[in-house]
Amino acid sequence: MTATTNSPTLQIIGSGFAALTAAKNLRKHQPQARIQLISPRDELVYYPSLIWLPAGLRKPADLVVKLSRFLARHNIEWVEASVTGVSAKGRSIQTSAGELHNDGLIIASGGRFIKKLPGIEHAFTPCEGIDPVMALSDKLAQLDGGTIAIGFGGNPNEPSAMRGGPMFEFLFGIDTLLRRQGRRDKFKLVFFNPAAEPGKRLGEKVPQKMLAMMAERGIDTKLGQKIMGFGSKQVQLANESFSADLILFMPGMTGPAWLASSDLPLSPGGMIQADEFTQVVDCPGTYVAGDSGSFPGPEWQPKQAHAADIQAKTAATNLSLYLKQQPAQAKIKHELICIVDTLDKGMLIKRTDKGTLMLPPLRIMHYAKRIFEGLYLRQYR
Repeated sequence: MTATTNSPTLQIIGSGFAALTAAKNLRKHQPQARIQLISPRDELVYYPSLIWLPAGLRKPADLVVKLSRFLARHNIEWVEASVTGVSAKGRSIQTSAGELHNDGLIIASGGRFIKKLPGIEHAFTPCEGIDPVMALSDKLAQLDGGTIAIGFGGNPNEPSAMRGGPMFEFLFGIDTLLRRQGRRDKFKLVFFNPAAEPGKRLGEKVPQKMLAMMAERGIDTKLGQKIMGFGSKQVQLANESFSADLILFMPGMTGPAWLASSDLPLSPGGMIQADEFTQVVDCPGTYVAGDSGSFPGPEWQPKQAHAADIQAKTAATNLSLYLKQQPAQAKIKHELICIVDTLDKGMLIKRTDKGTLMLPPLRIMHYAKRIFEGLYLRQYR
């Protein structure tokens, strides 16, 4: 199919942050287009607030937004299907509901956790969704004491494909929760990471601050050792092993499984290779945003939440220009903004090409994060 300005069919894969931002912005740019959102579920799960489930600050229902009203307001069709492959450089999509064709595509399907470590089934992976977080919450509530091990890994071929921030939040959040419950003295908390300076992607001084916070809270650390695997109650590192009654571990990420059945160019880390305009390399009219993409830029660049929204807006703008047979103009803005929450306070971190701004943990930042959640979700309710 070729680009056209006469009611083109545009498709978006996914229903997360990047996908919905892309859909909303595409509709602004292309009021007459047929826009289809391809996803197994017509709902948004607000992953940043998973950290509050163990403490009961949020219930599962608070974090799930049905998208029927949003889709109707923006005249977007929902295609209930799972993607199984992409061909013709993005113009054809193979799905569980049959083959679909388009004049333009934005891939925002998210990534996939690399679960190759032996015994990884013994560890909870919180960012997989609500169910694993509720399961670990139940186990935490049942424990009378013991060791809780929390750590994260990465994709050695894709430095940006990791989830360090949420694991710091689970670590500090569980510490705060146990203190509130009067049970902290019964538990040993251990943070483990293969890097000697974990969190450096957030900023050069962030590791020092994080480790100081851990020391203040009596959290042990095991750093700079390769993670070898897990047992039912054990974490196995390169130079030692230690027992743990509860293990939270976030592995690195790679691209979605269906990429194996696509003709899209992949990065060494298994992500979709894109340029600075979010266009998939050598695939005109096909763009990628969020965790499934590999983008040029600094090693610290994020691909989730706020960054995914930025990439999605860039993709929507450039796809609209492509349909008008105009060259791409919008480039990815590399910006990291997050609030590392401790359940009662929040530490603001903002990183750009100009440097890093880091504020100490403040109570107001905890409430700012909660307020932002409400404002963000309002647009989709």
